[in-house]
Amino acid sequence: PPAVTGSTVWVFLFDPDFGPVDKVLVWLGLDGFADYSWTYDRLSAFALVLFEVVWCSFPLVMVTVYAGIKAIPGEVLEAASLDGASAWRTWRSVMAPILRPILIVVTIQSIIWDFKVFTQIYVMTDGGGIAGQNLVLNVYAYQKAFASSQYGLGSAIGVVMLLILLAVTLGYLRLLRRQGEEL
Repeated sequence: PPAVTGSTVWVFLFDPDFGPVDKVLVWLGLDGFADYSWTYDRLSAFALVLFEVVWCSFPLVMVTVYAGIKAIPGEVLEAASLDGASAWRTWRSVMAPILRPILIVVTIQSIIWDFKVFTQIYVMTDGGGIAGQNLVLNVYAYQKAFASSQYGLGSAIGVVMLLILLAVTLGYLRLLRRQGEEL
């Protein structure tokens, strides 16, 4: 799967012994990064996972938004230009309202996909990090259900995650309906 491959590449890039990132940082004069383990510290491990998840989801988001931008009629943009609107004003008053439904859908998809980050945490921190310092709900549910054979607790965590995601999605849909947009 792509998540496993991407996570493995990132683990290699930030490896304390062989990774090129530490070597480049030391070459730039940042000697504190010599043999620095990015996955050992809680915050740097979460930052590493965050950047990897954004890196993996960036193409889908950008292609979707780019398609939305290309679908904006040229006449609308030309009218804004003729009215003397600056680039910022054109974005804020013309393009953003037209792209709002696309941005909302992409945001909902990103929240759902990023909420269920499992593979990246599991691969990059060896199952949640030292003493579980990098646990997220998915990894915790997996550990409880399959490593500890507490299937009820694991499934309860899954149901709670489903309810949280449902609440987020319904909140966005309500906001969309309140603004008079159609999905």
